Amino acid sequence: MTDIEEYGVTVVGGGPAGLTTALYTTRLGQDTAMINRGGGRAAMMLDTHNVIGVTEETSGNEFLATAQQQIQDYGADYYRDTVTAVEPTDDGRYRIEAGNVTVVSDRVVFATGFSDVRPDPPLPRTGRGLHYCLHCDAYMFVDESVYVMGTSNSAAYVAMIMLNFTDEVDLLTRGEEPEWSEETGKLLDAHPVDVVHEEIESMEKDEDGWLEAFVFEDGTRREYRGGFPMYGSEYNTALAESLGVEVNDDGTIAVDDHGRTNVDGVYAVGDVTPGHNQIPIAMGEGANCGIGIYMDARTFPMSLDDIEAHGGSVPEDAAPAMSERLRERAKAHAGGPPADETAAADDD
Repeated sequence: MTDIEEYGVTVVGGGPAGLTTALYTTRLGQDTAMINRGGGRAAMMLDTHNVIGVTEETSGNEFLATAQQQIQDYGADYYRDTVTAVEPTDDGRYRIEAGNVTVVSDRVVFATGFSDVRPDPPLPRTGRGLHYCLHCDAYMFVDESVYVMGTSNSAAYVAMIMLNFTDEVDLLTRGEEPEWSEETGKLLDAHPVDVVHEEIESMEKDEDGWLEAFVFEDGTRREYRGGFPMYGSEYNTALAESLGVEVNDDGTIAVDDHGRTNVDGVYAVGDVTPGHNQIPIAMGEGANCGIGIYMDARTFPMSLDDIEAHGGSVPEDAAPAMSERLRERAKAHAGGPPADETAAADDD
């Protein structure tokens, strides 16, 4: 029988948003668990871009591994597993089932992200000519030949946006009929973007594995350094929706400024919520959510009603409100004062 662990906060998903949430909740005194199946957008990064203080040779997996170790050093518990169900309990908490772990938690945070819809092959390797984030990677293609794949308004606009970085932009419909609007079509016609309708037959890569060219079914060969597929996203909201969480028309989870959903005790952060899909933004959302949970969950200051329930004053043994387990971890952390300094402070 699987042991049931109890926490104040459980974060489902281990990307930058979820990890930052767990960091804040742990350091703000909440017993915190993270259950992470692995993978995700950040894990696919060969290089890290747009994260101040993190150099580009840091891979996504290295970035995430450092953060995973950090939250554990602060006192969070980390489980590498896949959550299969989240259910409310009779006492107002949440039971979270994963393959090898079951937890009961006062609050649950969904940091489950989304999956990019991949076009059909032939395709270059992600990060070696196939890129999903214009804001992260457009800088890489200054004065390079670039493709955009897709038939939507978004695909057409991204192709036009890339003209800010290079004058060699092709929009590849891959044999599909364009779905962009008449107005978008007029804009596209007025911009120096080549629309290529033929399907891709094969591709060529250089000795480093980077895309070099696509060969099309009509026999033409076009060289590209890389590009962006624009086929939409599939948001991972099934677990949250099973609790009655409200989802927006675009498939994202509706939240307030601190990640709170419409369901008490349920929060969401990162790519599964509205906004730009960027690591620094996700980290900011995680920080806001962690602070929001702290404000929702902290014991002190007690309300007048709570004080009245305790006989008119705060019990002397009620503080500190952190669990003994987390207090011990905090005192043992390298960031705290040395033991002899703590003892000296206590003597004062």
